[in-house]
Amino acid sequence: MLEQENCGLIVVDVQGSLARIVQRSDLFIDNTKKLIQCCKLLGIPVVWLEQNSKGLGATVPELSELMGEASVNEKFHFNGLFEESIKEVIKATDKKQWLVVGIEAHICVYQTVLGLLNEGFEVDVVSDCISSRLQSNIELALLKMKESGASITSLEMCVFELMKSAKIDSFRDILSVIK
Repeated sequence: MLEQENCGLIVVDVQGSLARIVQRSDLFIDNTKKLIQCCKLLGIPVVWLEQNSKGLGATVPELSELMGEASVNEKFHFNGLFEESIKEVIKATDKKQWLVVGIEAHICVYQTVLGLLNEGFEVDVVSDCISSRLQSNIELALLKMKESGASITSLEMCVFELMKSAKIDSFRDILSVIK
């Protein structure tokens, strides 16, 4: 079960023109934006990753506008945890559970999820907040991540799991974001 005080969010490479050509791009970006907003309302840290930003471009504006004080963690390895600086950022949060979103599901999301699992973290992949250029690659990535030990969730499922109750202070604000 996801625990608000023990959870973080990793946003993987939602960048440039690639973010506009993946499957259901608008829905994927909108869902990811909603999840980031909910995590901020719940006080959950967000770790931003970008793959070779000079080559792929920056995080799409719909998401980068939510970054606030957070800095982008640039990477060149497909597995974000192969970058020592990113591994340090993740470990410094002292969170044991990680929600993972982004693109492409079968490359950087998949390999970063495996990196987290290999480091002993619990991982929930948010299925409606990941994408790839081909639907078949999304399906294969979800299957392989689940077989490797990741849990599969959705935007609403993980947000309500984190809230636990309609009595939390941010319930109405979160409900207005996801509905």
